[in-house]
Amino acid sequence: MDREQAPKKAKKKEGGSSNVFSMFEQSQIQEFKEAFTIMDQNRDGFIDKNDLRDTFAALGRLNVGNDELEEMLKEAPGAINFTVFLTMFGEKLKGTDPEETILNAFKIFDPEGKGVLKGDEIKYCLMSQADKFTETEVTQMFTNFPLDVAGNLDYKNLCYVITHGEDKEQE
Repeated sequence: MDREQAPKKAKKKEGGSSNVFSMFEQSQIQEFKEAFTIMDQNRDGFIDKNDLRDTFAALGRLNVGNDELEEMLKEAPGAINFTVFLTMFGEKLKGTDPEETILNAFKIFDPEGKGVLKGDEIKYCLMSQADKFTETEVTQMFTNFPLDVAGNLDYKNLCYVITHGEDKEQE
């Protein structure tokens, strides 16, 4: 007997295992559920190789190899139901730096703490330092995160989007 639903809802937070649903806000869980439902093409409650192939086809990528699909499926500890799917995203996102860490990295370029960076300066840094961006990558970034009328990048909003996946609707 598989006691899956009821006991987990109780109060299992004191123990060593953390509830994957507590890692996300309710709106995020709903978005993951929608994504899972879209990917679960045959609606059996699990994402399998055929579901992945169909999902890729729906996105316009028709010739995905079996090896690539099997590599994706190997990332899961077993059959991919919604809880496993959510856990996998949680583990992937766990590697993402917290918002504060990303903000602190940007603050190096913003000693006055204005919350914005000059677009041309950040472009220069991105194209000339460490893992150099190409002109196309910088253009794509500014397309996704447009500069304001003064030519500044609102890095606080950018950090929010990186860590939360959506724009702050306020301000």
